[in-house]
Amino acid sequence: MSDAIEGVKPIRRKLASGAERVYYYHRATGHRLPDDPASPAFKAMLDRANREAASLLRPPRPSTRTIATLIRTYQSAPDWTKLAASTRETEQFNINAIEREFGDMPLAAVEQKGARAIFLEWRDELAEEHPRAADGKLVRLARILKFAFDREMIDKHPLATFRRVYGVDRSATLWLPEHFAALNAEARPEIRLAAFVALHTGQRRGDLIALRWGQYDGSAIRLTQSKTGAQVFIPCTKALRTALDELRALASAARLDVEMCPILLSPSGRPWTIEAFKTAWRRAFQRSGITADLHFHDIRGTAVTMLAEAGCTVPEIASITGHALESAQRIIDRYLARTNALAVSAIAKLEARLS
Repeated sequence: MSDAIEGVKPIRRKLASGAERVYYYHRATGHRLPDDPASPAFKAMLDRANREAASLLRPPRPSTRTIATLIRTYQSAPDWTKLAASTRETEQFNINAIEREFGDMPLAAVEQKGARAIFLEWRDELAEEHPRAADGKLVRLARILKFAFDREMIDKHPLATFRRVYGVDRSATLWLPEHFAALNAEARPEIRLAAFVALHTGQRRGDLIALRWGQYDGSAIRLTQSKTGAQVFIPCTKALRTALDELRALASAARLDVEMCPILLSPSGRPWTIEAFKTAWRRAFQRSGITADLHFHDIRGTAVTMLAEAGCTVPEIASITGHALESAQRIIDRYLARTNALAVSAIAKLEARLS
């Protein structure tokens, strides 16, 4: 009978008395089964052993844990549920923003080098318009990641410490000529072009990546900013026109429908994705050896200060960059505060030298 049971191996042994006894073992797992194959206990243990064998043979399921699933876990724990109802209502806006931006990011990626830079850059982009709100979103993300770290869901907390931008003078993050020179010495042509176009237009990374040749008429660029919906008209500098005209001639020679082709392309000749551009930019910046705390979006603020230095009014600057008037004014004020402080320091040093 036992020989007919699939997956069961009978072992016959002769006892000291001379009698023969049969032992039953599950072939796949090696578990010993009850002595009576007709008993309910035998059937139950056989079924359990078969299920165990099937789970051992089944390939491991890929991890489906993402920041979105982490948020669900976090919001079911006392760390969230014990907060005041008014706090949860306010913080839900921050969590919604986090999930929109990073919801599909695997938790394994949170532990990788570069994750911290991605989180900080996101915060800094938001801080262009609303620095306090941007800090609030990063603080909530940091608490969610601490929740995951404390429960050993991640082995590294990339936001264990960070500086807030609200109330901090960000004028020191201007891109100076020596910064661009260091970047251009190490970066690929595609990254150098992106930095050049950003400086000459004052636009955000996402809008530059989406920019098509049809939006450039040979003298100016027209676009609708994805973040604010603002429509901007950007007359091109002579240097920018020259660079774009040369590029469009090359694009026209290679493509039939150049008007719909992106101006900025990856090294493979394909449109950039945000993540691919972030990775390429981060690698170029690391190779450049720049030690200042600079990001791509800081080029936008640098463009504002350059226009101010050229004598442009705040409304003129905002019409080009798409900044709110108060945001453009804030950047200029911080820049002037910085340059005034440098001037005072310079005179003090001069007086000390002459005395």
